[in-house]
Amino acid sequence: MSAAAFNTFLDNKHRLSWWELTPFLVLAILPFVARDYLPLATQIIIYIIFTLSLDLLVGYAGIVTLGHAVFFGIGAYTAGIISVRGGWGEGLSGLLISATISGAAGVLFGSVVLRTARFTLLMLTLSAVFLANEIANKASWITGGVDGLSGIDIWPLFGIFAFDMFGITGFIYALAALLVVWIFMRWLVHSPFGQSIAAIRDNRSRAAAIGIAVLPRLVVVYGISCAIAGFAGALQTQVIQFVGLKAASFELSADVLIMLAIGGAGRIYGAFLGPVIYLAAQDYFAKDDPVLWQLWLGLIVMAVATFARGGLMALLRRTAASSAK
Repeated sequence: MSAAAFNTFLDNKHRLSWWELTPFLVLAILPFVARDYLPLATQIIIYIIFTLSLDLLVGYAGIVTLGHAVFFGIGAYTAGIISVRGGWGEGLSGLLISATISGAAGVLFGSVVLRTARFTLLMLTLSAVFLANEIANKASWITGGVDGLSGIDIWPLFGIFAFDMFGITGFIYALAALLVVWIFMRWLVHSPFGQSIAAIRDNRSRAAAIGIAVLPRLVVVYGISCAIAGFAGALQTQVIQFVGLKAASFELSADVLIMLAIGGAGRIYGAFLGPVIYLAAQDYFAKDDPVLWQLWLGLIVMAVATFARGGLMALLRRTAASSAK
């Protein structure tokens, strides 16, 4: 393929289709038709952002991690600490500060662990999340420890829109943040840099042979992913005005990995579908069957893993392809 043909191919992939805005239109009408579900919808939006950050690693770069909650937690605690300990409650700058610190931590961590692969990489990321959780627990003088960090005060957005008890401001704030992250992610994965990351995922040796700097690019994409995860963590802290140990726990890492597996990795929109199904099912079953809700949730995950290989997005694409024949 010539350079001109390749550029045309990228331009066509990058062109926005009307149906891609459907999730945002559906979410935008929620305040008018289901106001009671705004807190759940806000949580889903935050987890979509978090899942997008993991998809960048797992789906596009081929880096499997069990400790991505470390960077979600760094962002969450940073947003809380600068408010409670630093007295700074401006939301947008808080998001940027938290994302920057999480991204910097990701670059430092990634420059070490990405020199390994497979089982060693999994064990290092798993160890990191347990270590981060223990640090957050022991440093109670700044993190609040097992009791969590409360007393977080986020100022009204633009000095006008306060975070109300009904969650309307938080919902719109989170939705706007998701739109920004989605635009950035969509641009990134279709850019030449994103294509080079996919080439590394498919065949690292071949990518190195044609002149792609493998490790530096993986470290950069790892840092970007961690920054987005920290952004999601900070957003959650600002919306609920509390942060606890779960924000940097293995449980959270496992949850977001399951969400991505349900939706489908490497497809962007799988990161939208997975959190919606997982969190909505969790909310329904926890109310309907408080004792066995995890059993029903587990059965759903097993069914998706068995009958929808590659996630629900892959299943939908295969179904659409079969119908078109």
